[in-house]
Amino acid sequence: MPPIAFIAGTYQPDRCGVAHYTRHLRETLAEQGIQSTVLTTHEAAQAASDPTVQGVIDRWHINHLVSLVKAIHATKAEILHIQHAAGTYGFDRAIFLLPLLLRMSQWHQPIVTTVHEYGWWEWQPKYIPASTLEWLKTWGQTQGWWDREDGFLLTQSNALITTNTDAEQVIASRLPHLVSRVHRIPIAANVESVYPDRLQAKQALCQRYGWSTDDLIVVFFGFLHPVKGIESLLDAFQQVLAVHPTAKLLLLGGVESLALQGEAADRYWNQLQAKIAELQLQDGVQMTGYLEAEAVSQCLAGADLGVLPFNHGVTLKSGSLLALMAHRLPVIATQASPADPDITTHLVQLIEPRNRDALAAALIQMLTQPDLRARLANAGYAFSRQFSWSQITQSHLKIYRSLLKSPTFISSEFAA
Repeated sequence: MPPIAFIAGTYQPDRCGVAHYTRHLRETLAEQGIQSTVLTTHEAAQAASDPTVQGVIDRWHINHLVSLVKAIHATKAEILHIQHAAGTYGFDRAIFLLPLLLRMSQWHQPIVTTVHEYGWWEWQPKYIPASTLEWLKTWGQTQGWWDREDGFLLTQSNALITTNTDAEQVIASRLPHLVSRVHRIPIAANVESVYPDRLQAKQALCQRYGWSTDDLIVVFFGFLHPVKGIESLLDAFQQVLAVHPTAKLLLLGGVESLALQGEAADRYWNQLQAKIAELQLQDGVQMTGYLEAEAVSQCLAGADLGVLPFNHGVTLKSGSLLALMAHRLPVIATQASPADPDITTHLVQLIEPRNRDALAAALIQMLTQPDLRARLANAGYAFSRQFSWSQITQSHLKIYRSLLKSPTFISSEFAA
């Protein structure tokens, strides 16, 4: 099978959801006999310590694009696949010029771009009058030459993959001529269930933290970050303990991520610890820090209830939501605005964001009603089974093969 070259803003799967996604995709493609290379920054490649991850630039700046173009040609790949989320490129817009420069350098192979997020971040330089800038954005987008948010990244790609409904809808409204190129491939759980024996998993979890197996354990799973509503969860949990004094809360996940690094991550960790102490929750709340996937799965399998109180609401972009469901956990989550049509009250107990009283009431209700927990757990588990890495990989292969079978892209080996 011909090789694939991936462009990744960073490649630290333990700190970045997009990198974690890319690693999973590469692993499942490799199981199909398809090898790939990742082109990224020197710093990210050094951290990855993987010969298939190549550092080719110092940073995602326009001055480094020529080196990146040369590196892409040197891979001899038959497909270039760009994984894009603004934060992974340090919010540098140089990547938006890459497809155009590649075409100018006689790159004739197909370009695929996965748009992990879209519709919220536009270029607003102070040195261009707002009216002139808006005219340029609108005119170029109408002509199909560029896109007001991502420059040439979308218009010069042969296929676009979105992971969520929101991005797909915004692309369709702005660039209707690209609709035929857009493919929606939802993500899967970011941690697979590997602990079928829930009792054994709960015993191990309770032994680790000195809890009783009779305690009901609520788990938050994901990177700890100020936008995740952790503070509201702690306030709500203090109310919960007044009704369910033996309930426990597990904050499962690390703080260090691309969004919160170094001293900022340390400060936030300490802030949460201080809040736990202030609310006198030390006996009922534990913070795990970063754990490997197997240990995460054991914790999830041992819990009784999942909660995701994100400040901006939860959508199917959340691998944490799907992981909770895949581990047969009933879930309380905050509702996004606009609401994600795929997340209904049949699957999740939905509450409004930033409302600690509503969150406390939902937690108390769920802990009090085992039948409700069982119903949501079964519904969520059944729902999550439609999202698997096997299906994601097959969907990607279908796109790759369709591009390489077209008259413009000849690759009989891949198409076979």
